[in-house]
Amino acid sequence: MDMMDLINMFSRWSHLLFGITWIGLLYYFNFVQGGYFKTATPEALTDAKAKLAPSALWWFRWGAMFTFITGLILLAGVTKNAQLNSYIVMGATLGTLMFLNVWMVIWPNQKIALGMVEGDGPAAAGKALLASRTNVLFSGPMAFGMMAGPHFAGSSSGYGHPLGMGLWVVLAVIALLEVNALKGKQGPMTTVNGVIGSSVVLTVVFVGILEMIA
Repeated sequence: MDMMDLINMFSRWSHLLFGITWIGLLYYFNFVQGGYFKTATPEALTDAKAKLAPSALWWFRWGAMFTFITGLILLAGVTKNAQLNSYIVMGATLGTLMFLNVWMVIWPNQKIALGMVEGDGPAAAGKALLASRTNVLFSGPMAFGMMAGPHFAGSSSGYGHPLGMGLWVVLAVIALLEVNALKGKQGPMTTVNGVIGSSVVLTVVFVGILEMIA
């Protein structure tokens, strides 16, 4: 095993660990903490916002950062070895947008919502929630794309196959959903069950598009 193989193996291992940290906390915020904040006593809510949430957000945003960095290393290796395909591009695009949502939307607005900096708390909380819900929506097809790529070597989306029209359709849908994350509404993502179901449906739709449209 040469040095490049060791770097690739270490990058995959660390990418997985950082990704578990990031997405695990994403799910915690959306599936657990949000519901607790709605039912907590005023005293408990104040304490959680002052101590728990900032600590969790630290691990959350830096988990996202190092997942992104190690992902770039892996993507460079995939591109160098001519192994790029539609699933990897889809997963990498979704992961990149999720990372940008964390650092450019969720974190700045959470600082306001938690009273760490001055601003319109309720408005900031709404912006952070929509971006966070969108990241949950993206997480299903993102994980599928990143893990399924190597298993589609013999399909129309496999290694060495030209990136087809289906990918451009998927990327266009992703762009529209990201615009909604910045300026739109939660829609079916208002509830936990709604966002989970939406993520599963989106995954199925994207796979169908990639496999059916050459």
